[in-house]
Amino acid sequence: MSLRKLFAVLPALVIALVLGAQPSQAQPVHTGHIEVELVSQEAGAAPGSTVYVALSQKIQPGWHTYWRNPGDAGDATKIVWTLPPGWTAGDIVWPTPEKSRVGPLLDFAYTGEVLLPVPISVPASAQVGSVVTLKAAAAFLVCEQVCVPEDAVVTLTLPVVAGTPGTDPKWGAKVAETLAKAPKPAGLRAVFALQGSVLKLAVTGAPLRGADMSGAFFYPYSGKAIEHPPEQPIERGPEGLTLSLTPGYDFTQAETKPTELSGVLALNGVAYEITATPGTIPAEAGGLGAPPAAPAKAHGAASEGASLGLPLAVALAFLGGLILNLMPCVFPILSMKAASLTAHAHDAGKTRVQGLAFLVGVVVTFLALAGLLIAVRAGGAAVGWGFQLQSPAVVAALALLMLLVALNMSGVFEVGASVQNAASGAGGSGNGVGGSFLTGALAVLVAAPCTAPFMAGALGYALTQPPLLSLAVFLGLALGFAAPFVILAFVPGLLGRLPRPGPWMDVLKKGLAFPMYATAAWLAWVYSQQTGSIPLAALLAAAVLVAFAAWLYGLAQTRQIAGKGAVVPFILAALSIVAAVALVVVGVRSVPAAPAPAAGTSAEAPAGPGLAAETWSPEKVKELQAQGKVVMVDFTADWCVTCKVNEGTALKGQRLVDAFKANDAVLLRADWTKRDAVIAAALAEHGRAGVPLYLVYPKGTGEPAVLPQLLTEGLVIEAVEKAAKGA
Repeated sequence: MSLRKLFAVLPALVIALVLGAQPSQAQPVHTGHIEVELVSQEAGAAPGSTVYVALSQKIQPGWHTYWRNPGDAGDATKIVWTLPPGWTAGDIVWPTPEKSRVGPLLDFAYTGEVLLPVPISVPASAQVGSVVTLKAAAAFLVCEQVCVPEDAVVTLTLPVVAGTPGTDPKWGAKVAETLAKAPKPAGLRAVFALQGSVLKLAVTGAPLRGADMSGAFFYPYSGKAIEHPPEQPIERGPEGLTLSLTPGYDFTQAETKPTELSGVLALNGVAYEITATPGTIPAEAGGLGAPPAAPAKAHGAASEGASLGLPLAVALAFLGGLILNLMPCVFPILSMKAASLTAHAHDAGKTRVQGLAFLVGVVVTFLALAGLLIAVRAGGAAVGWGFQLQSPAVVAALALLMLLVALNMSGVFEVGASVQNAASGAGGSGNGVGGSFLTGALAVLVAAPCTAPFMAGALGYALTQPPLLSLAVFLGLALGFAAPFVILAFVPGLLGRLPRPGPWMDVLKKGLAFPMYATAAWLAWVYSQQTGSIPLAALLAAAVLVAFAAWLYGLAQTRQIAGKGAVVPFILAALSIVAAVALVVVGVRSVPAAPAPAAGTSAEAPAGPGLAAETWSPEKVKELQAQGKVVMVDFTADWCVTCKVNEGTALKGQRLVDAFKANDAVLLRADWTKRDAVIAAALAEHGRAGVPLYLVYPKGTGEPAVLPQLLTEGLVIEAVEKAAKGA
């Protein structure tokens, strides 16, 4: 070899000798909650071979990242590779995940230390003696109660060697173990069959003969194949097992039904990749009953709700619906029904028809909202009961509708009754069957977002069940909510005590219009909190146009009765309504794309003289507890009237300020006015689907005490004092 050639290859030889002592090099990166590193099974790469390079995650205790199908929430880890020319990366070899339940949701996650191996193909043209750098840009969603997107760019240097490279002394065995335990095909035969509302998955084959099938679970690759949270009952057979799954969107709503169902069947300590096809469930996959079940561990209020059982959950929902009538959020809406019932207090037939129409309105609206809630949650969104008032467009529409109802009750225009008959009866909204139906619907839309005693556990149960069982619970809630008015309508003796119809009824109806004006104003304020001043100005202008349209409509009715031309006022009224709708649409569209504060936070808000509510987050609670402070958390929303009543009565006053100071207590507020997945998850963790929720945490560590939905100042002070004593 010439001297020139020797000097040309000398640097590569030196590097190869150095890397012979340290086969691969990588630097870990700290992202905040994960230590990320790129590691290799092999100490080097041979031309034309395949090496396994793994993304190592050391996850902070209490936090987790996600599998390829994250479950009901979350996002899978993603890797983007930058490789030398000719080098290619394959798919991630995903280890079997863990089940992570957060309230009614079920996620598929990783905790602690996890390796995600990826096969890297080395080109035959790779130059022996050279050193290559592999670069991976990784993106994670790492979650505890709050989720944080994190990312890292990690690199790994590998020498290109001749022959078979040795195993990396530090990581080789760990990567090899991960690959060995990763789910892989094992010659199993799998078939599925949709039997009514149950999706049967049967798996048979030699690996399952005599296997321990307790705890068997199917992790689907598709996030829409099945409902993740429900249990998967197991039926054992001599050749395998059959799982009863709850079908998801792909089987229940998609136009084209799946022709295969792929995923991972996990048993105790072993997992297999399977791909099932439609077919008949074989007899050898069942007949031996369920395996002995390990006792389930309860976890918080959510588990308590989930363990209620359907009959008890429906009973609690009915009681909660009854009590919901006593909540402050319902009072303005019920003034409509009061005006209507007094109009027909001495006509038993009409009263009963109105009572039934009100019942139908309540039931239909409750079930429609529940069905929409179930569908939205099935799509992966973290929403809860009351989600309709988290939409500015819905709030604006309700505000204008309430204004129209109030104007109707004030006699500006009439619905279902002629103007000339208005003085002799309480016409208008709620006077006919349609009005009673509308009253029930409006009562649910505006009032139901608040929760009442007994509702919390029932809703927590409902949101962990298949759709039909969930709707049964919401039906119980609707029947309880409608029951008082229906009973009143069917017991004429109760209404018969009222005076005979007369002018006083028209005065009463017009007086009861003012709670409706107040409701419209409150909804406009909620809208302003969600959007800002410019959309609010558009809504107020729309309200003026709606009022003008109502006056024109009433004028047209008067002219029609008098035999005069009513076409022009009708046309002007319609144009005014169109203009009002256009203003609302423009206002909603002018809202910034992301007006909400950061996840898990709320703007600081005064809670009374000398007492301010600080920003809530799960980390803030732990930090304050560690400092030896008592922590009270107020889960609230501007559209929850009960929340606002509690804030204006029980959560203010000098006695409360003195009690908080004396017991070293802090008030945190979680504002759910706008949709917030972190708050939704925290509510679900305590078995709640809506607000209000009040928690009082003791000093140091410990689970919080849950306070009632209706508070008093004395009750709050007592809870804070008990928490300060560690009770």
